[in-house]
Amino acid sequence: MPDGVVMRSTGSRYLVRGVDGSLHNCVARGTLRVKGWNSTNPLAVGDRVAYEPQLSEDQVGAIVELHDRTNYIIRRSVNLSHHKHVIAANLDRMLVLVTVARPRTSFGFIDRMLATAEAYQVPAVVVVNKIDDLDDEEQDALLDLVDTYQQAGYNVLMTAALKGKGMQAVKDLLSGNVTLVAGHSGVGKSTLINAIDPDLDLFTLEISESSEKGQHTTTNAEMYELKFGATERPTFIIDTPGIKGFGLVDMNVEDIGDLFPEMFKLKGGCRFNNCLHKEEPGCAVRKAVEVGEVAATRYTSYLDMMKGVDEEGPYRVD
Repeated sequence: MPDGVVMRSTGSRYLVRGVDGSLHNCVARGTLRVKGWNSTNPLAVGDRVAYEPQLSEDQVGAIVELHDRTNYIIRRSVNLSHHKHVIAANLDRMLVLVTVARPRTSFGFIDRMLATAEAYQVPAVVVVNKIDDLDDEEQDALLDLVDTYQQAGYNVLMTAALKGKGMQAVKDLLSGNVTLVAGHSGVGKSTLINAIDPDLDLFTLEISESSEKGQHTTTNAEMYELKFGATERPTFIIDTPGIKGFGLVDMNVEDIGDLFPEMFKLKGGCRFNNCLHKEEPGCAVRKAVEVGEVAATRYTSYLDMMKGVDEEGPYRVD
C-alpha cells in the first residue's frame, strides 16, 4: 500500500500526494484518531499516511493508516476549549509572519506562537512583512521588534512581499523543506507565497481601511508544492487561515520558561533550581530583564502565559 502526504483537508475529504507526485482525493477509513487526543481534526495537512489510490475521477481513494508525526503545530480549538486543533504536522520550519502596522501584530501573539514552536520541536523564523509602508514612528517599532527577536536568538527576515523585496532569503529557507506560514489575517501570507511562486496565484484581499485588519482569504490550511530549487527533495509550503488568537495547549507552568531560549540559557544562574523567575531571590532572568539583556516585552509575555495556561477560553485575542 503506497505512502503519501496530506496536502489539503476539507471536512471529511483529503487530498493526498503520493511519493510519485500523483494526487488522490481520499476519505478516511476507520478510526484514525491519535490515542489520548481530544483533537478536532484526526488528520492534518502534512500528515504522512498509507492510502488506497484514487483509480478514476468517479471513485475516491481511502486513507487507511496515519504514520507517527515527527512534530506539529497545535493550538486550543476555537469552538471546543478542551480540544486541540493541529494546524500542520511534520514540519521542517515555521515562518511566523508579522507586521508592525495595518494590522499590528502584538508581541504577546508572536511569543505564544514561538513558544508553541519550541514546545513541539519546530524551528521558527520571524518574518516581518510590509516594511515598505511605515512612517517614522512605525520604523522605530520595526527596529524594536527586530532587535527583540534577534536578541532572543531567532533569525529575523524583513520583506515587502507585494514588491518582491526580501524574497530570495525566504526562498533559501524554503528550498527542499516543508514550511508552515502562519500569522494574523492581513499580514500577507498568500501575497508572500504568490511572490515566491507566481504560478500558484493564491487569492488575496486588500486590508479593510476602516479597521486596518485583514480579511480571511484562506479558509483551510493547504500545502502547495513549489516549483523552484535544485534539491533532491521537493519544496512545500503550507498556507493557513489567518489566526486571530493563539491558545496554548498541554503546557505546564514550570516548563514555560524553557520555551524562551534566552531565559533557558540563564536558568542555571538562578539561586533555586525550581525558580519560576517571578519573586524568587537570586533570579538570573529578572536581573537580565532589569539590565536589558532580556526584552521586557518577552518577560511580560512569559508572565502572561503562566497566568493564562489554565484559562478556559478558546484562545487569546490580541
